[in-house]
Amino acid sequence: MNPNLIARSSLIAVALLTAGVVMAQPQFHRFAERAQRPRHNPDPPVVPASGSVFGDPLPGLNAAQLAAFAVGKEEFENVETADGGLGPIFNNNSCVACHSSGATGGASDILVTRFGRMVRGHFDPLAEKGGSLLQQFAIDPAVQEVIPPEANVIAHRQSTPLFGLGLIEAIPDDAIRQNARRQKPDGVAGRVSEIVDITTGQQRVGRFGWKAQLASLLAFAGDAYLNEMGITSRFFPVENAPNGNTALLAAFDRFADPEDELDPVTEKGDIDAAADFMRFLAPPPRLPLTQSGRAGEMVFGQVGCAVCHQPTMMTGRSPIAALDRKPVNLFSDLLLHDMGALGDGIGQEPAGPREMKTPPLWGLRASGPYLHDGRAATVDEAIRGHDGEGAMARERYNRLSPQQRRQLIEFLNTR
Repeated sequence: MNPNLIARSSLIAVALLTAGVVMAQPQFHRFAERAQRPRHNPDPPVVPASGSVFGDPLPGLNAAQLAAFAVGKEEFENVETADGGLGPIFNNNSCVACHSSGATGGASDILVTRFGRMVRGHFDPLAEKGGSLLQQFAIDPAVQEVIPPEANVIAHRQSTPLFGLGLIEAIPDDAIRQNARRQKPDGVAGRVSEIVDITTGQQRVGRFGWKAQLASLLAFAGDAYLNEMGITSRFFPVENAPNGNTALLAAFDRFADPEDELDPVTEKGDIDAAADFMRFLAPPPRLPLTQSGRAGEMVFGQVGCAVCHQPTMMTGRSPIAALDRKPVNLFSDLLLHDMGALGDGIGQEPAGPREMKTPPLWGLRASGPYLHDGRAATVDEAIRGHDGEGAMARERYNRLSPQQRRQLIEFLNTR
């Protein structure tokens, strides 16, 4: 296992032990009453220039939307406890624990572990063994998950930044489909992740997650609450069984599911509040372009980076003025690409083991280390690590002069 992952996991374990979460005494009674957290209705935050720094709300939000942003941020930063529904197995005890670089909602170098089994070219997520996501911590050592011996594929993924996700959510599905239809050079293809959005039951285009496996921020929040914190909701009402052992789950799951209940006044739950925060979170602020950065922008196009890392898309019509027909300078086509050896080996429908979504590059300067597993300490290493459909752009980058490479990286670090 990656030694950096071991070190980070140890630090997380110490923090959770200090909070009295890990190694709690077993609870065999069914069911305890989940501790209720106090609910607040904070005044809208005072932000002199929305979107000017990492973590600001979107410019143009009204008072109600700013209030929802503030309530959502409070929920996003809330630390869950075993008495409040955390676990019985989980990866961390708050959203912000894995999303804090630059500001609340940023990336982090914390890694999660995925596993599965490749048999004659077919990926088996070992769902009956608790796969494909390993929950690294537990409220009691008796339910601690382990990587099953059957697994012959193990991969790590780091947390991604959430800045500007409301704008990405507001991009029309057909705009992403159009990206897939565009003729592309260098053997680049790219395909749409067509999924059923669990929150609506409708066919949608996936755009969130390393495999573009989720289409809406509400689904993204619900998935994270279940799989990262062990908190069930109306969309994800079934708790994860430790390594698939339902008897252990029955013995240690202390709360009736779903645990995230709707507030009778607002008709929203914790996952709704977290989704509001992400929806109204501004994109990363840009830095001014220097002459060298402008030269780097030209190199970016010449090398072929923009074929997949499309600089700008547009949102569609929205009842939210701040999201209505706005430019989205994300530097991604939101498509799945065959990345060859850079794929993580994990199949996550509809994405295959070698496929990864083009990660947005905005805010790159605050999201290192780079690539899905954090293997690249620098942007230079990340570009050199491209493979598959990115191989030709990588080779052109390798042939650049040192000055041109510096210009390209300077450009990326201003976006």
